[in-house]
Amino acid sequence: MIEIELDGKKIDIVEGSMIMHAADKAGTYIPHFCYHKKLSIAANCRMCLVDVEKMPKPMPACATPVTQGMIVRTKSDKAIKAQKSVMEFLLINHPLDCPICDQGGECQLQDLAVGYGASASRYEEEKRVVAVKDVGPLISMQEMSRCIHCTRCVRFGQEVDGVMEFGMSHRGEHAEIETFVGQSVDSELSGNMIDICPVGALTSKPFRYNARTWELSRRKSISPHDSTGANLIVQVKNNKVMRVVPLENEEVNECWIADRDRFSYEALNSDERLTSPMLKQGGVWLSVNWQTALEYVANGLKQIKADHGAASIGALVSPHSTLEELHLAGALLRGLGSENIDYRLRNAEFPTAQGVRHLGTSIASLSALQHVLVVGSSLRKDHPLFAQRIRQAARKGCTVNAINSVAQDWAMPVANTLLCAASTWVQALADVAAVIAAKKGVPAPTPVRAELVEALARPSTGSGRTGVFAIADSLLDGERKAILLGNAAAHHGKASSLLALANWIGQQTGATVGYLTEAANTVGAQLAGALPGPGGLNAGQMLAGGLKAVLLLNTEPEFDSAAGASARSSLSQVQMVVTLSPFKANLALSDVLLPIAPFTETSGTFINAEGRMQSFHAVVKPLGETRPAWKVLRVLANLLGVPGFDFVASQEVLKQVPGLPSADQTHVSAGMLNNTTQAGVDLTPATLAPVVASIYSLDGTVRRAASLQLTADAKRAAATQEVAA
Repeated sequence: MIEIELDGKKIDIVEGSMIMHAADKAGTYIPHFCYHKKLSIAANCRMCLVDVEKMPKPMPACATPVTQGMIVRTKSDKAIKAQKSVMEFLLINHPLDCPICDQGGECQLQDLAVGYGASASRYEEEKRVVAVKDVGPLISMQEMSRCIHCTRCVRFGQEVDGVMEFGMSHRGEHAEIETFVGQSVDSELSGNMIDICPVGALTSKPFRYNARTWELSRRKSISPHDSTGANLIVQVKNNKVMRVVPLENEEVNECWIADRDRFSYEALNSDERLTSPMLKQGGVWLSVNWQTALEYVANGLKQIKADHGAASIGALVSPHSTLEELHLAGALLRGLGSENIDYRLRNAEFPTAQGVRHLGTSIASLSALQHVLVVGSSLRKDHPLFAQRIRQAARKGCTVNAINSVAQDWAMPVANTLLCAASTWVQALADVAAVIAAKKGVPAPTPVRAELVEALARPSTGSGRTGVFAIADSLLDGERKAILLGNAAAHHGKASSLLALANWIGQQTGATVGYLTEAANTVGAQLAGALPGPGGLNAGQMLAGGLKAVLLLNTEPEFDSAAGASARSSLSQVQMVVTLSPFKANLALSDVLLPIAPFTETSGTFINAEGRMQSFHAVVKPLGETRPAWKVLRVLANLLGVPGFDFVASQEVLKQVPGLPSADQTHVSAGMLNNTTQAGVDLTPATLAPVVASIYSLDGTVRRAASLQLTADAKRAAATQEVAA
């Protein structure tokens, strides 16, 4: 630590820090544009010039290292004069379009121009004009004449996103930020460039000209999509969600969110919303009132139970539902006498639950890994924010290893990739275990293949050894290590064998073992008991037919299950199918549609991959006749005579879920989170390829977000599905 003087105050700061860091620590604001705490230092806007004693000219605070005894003045005449001069240069070419700029009211340049800008410009020549650019459906570059060349967007692409989609061409007043060779911006984190742009050059294309920032109410929420549990600010006008931006939480999503978290709100305002209960009569859908719809469902379930027994009733529930909804769905089924409930619609294997599957480490720790093995994951697309964390680690020297069925671009250096068919992933992981066993002189967990024995007997070729040998060497090295099982590994036909091998390797190498987990509430669904009890049918069995009544909570089996299109024909044979959804879903196979609230219109709780419990409130009133699902399930249970459903608030439901953190804690206890398994290792190749949702088909909300469906990722996935069909 060294000591400097900043505006007359003594400050201790780590050697190697910049003046800007010292100012942040002291709570002193220095005006800036190009500096961002999560990006490298560029020092190209010069707005942060400060007066450093014994320096002949003002110095940029973001790029000037502190030295022992340094004296810095941020508000001296010399500093203020320099900052005002820089502002004058920045405003020379800036268009005078604040009244129609989407960034107006939250523009850094606008704010600083009040304090550092002049009331009139000395510049009388024509202002520079930059050509309009179209870079895709999410980011608008209609007004790049506003750009001040801070290069935040360029550095974000290189350093956080891993893809340099923007760059600066030409020089001087001809310099422009642009994509090259007419490319679009296609990354899964691209919307963050809108947030970090300090002027109105990059704006949100879906939000463009919809509202002014001062008209919006800002309310906290949690993302309902992947398992990060990203913290959100939902911005509302006239009871309508207008925009979604990140709420900074360093332990979860830092200050970033994925594009599906940012733009999926479009679905909430779409024509696909279900706004009143509907019954199918003679093949025609009719809108009815809630009383009629719920009595129809209750009477139907009573009759089916009387005729075929409670075991003929089941529920397929989505892990994107809240903890409260999942708990009540299970309580309702069990109150009727059925154990047929499951959230694992995409799984191929359904072992008896032996613990709550989770990440096995904290989300924040992913940024500090030294070695990691990822098995069966399209990491960048399945978990954009986890990938960003591991990308940070890779930039600091982390060795990234992968076992996958196809080569993928994770936008980070992957040191070792073992490519093999998904059916042989168990054998591939067993080979890694065998090499580790040989190197440590311990028994291998499985029989070692003859060719591997021969390879082990040959002298090591050092860094030239690839595949299983390189992965084994990596996991035996260093301290901070993790084995992460992706969505495809979780849905695999031999998922238990993969977990058993991962656990053995973790024990031998000191690596943590965990699942990336697919959905916002995959961990919560396990805690809520959304799993079949003794004698109950799992999701695969229910989707294969045999039930007489099925409740579908927030799910569309045709798109959300391993059964795919065959789910429609199987469920069409069911006597009564009841869909609870915010959207007009499952029209072909349902008999009743009940409109339930999406995450923005209900209170609830999600538990993310690391076991962090995060509750949220509704940010807008329910649309039309929509009702929160927990209320619908409560009334339905009352009509069915199921006891224990007298809740008046979702918080009361939450208290009934066992194993949750106490009021002063945020995480589920380690005793509840458990990735251990008693299963052995079966080396027989799996017969079915694991089913994994593409990035913009993960859930019903994302599938109905118009702008997301126009992206390159969505179009690529649609083309792949057409070919497969």
